[in-house]
Amino acid sequence: MIAYFSTAKQAAAYVGLTPKLNESGSFKGRTTLSKIGPSRIRSKIFLAAVSAGTHNPDIKAQKNRLLAAGKTKMQALGAAMRKLIQICFGVIKNQTRYQSLLALN
Repeated sequence: MIAYFSTAKQAAAYVGLTPKLNESGSFKGRTTLSKIGPSRIRSKIFLAAVSAGTHNPDIKAQKNRLLAAGKTKMQALGAAMRKLIQICFGVIKNQTRYQSLLALN
């Protein structure tokens, strides 16, 4: 199936990287990934996010910022996965090379 997206948010939702709040009645659960969509793509993005957390300066900075704010490692990894989808979407849409935002400063 070929999917066409007009925004990076749509691409992230297709892959299943949108937050979903687990709650029932007065119980307010924690937020998890929706995991709706192709799990094969999500598994590849997961491994890429683990590697990007150590090698990509933008994702590394985001991970450190989230961990310092008290988020769990898995929450930071989920955010890194979503960020990778956004980066890929931008590169494909604009047909340009990826440039780190931290390298520009």
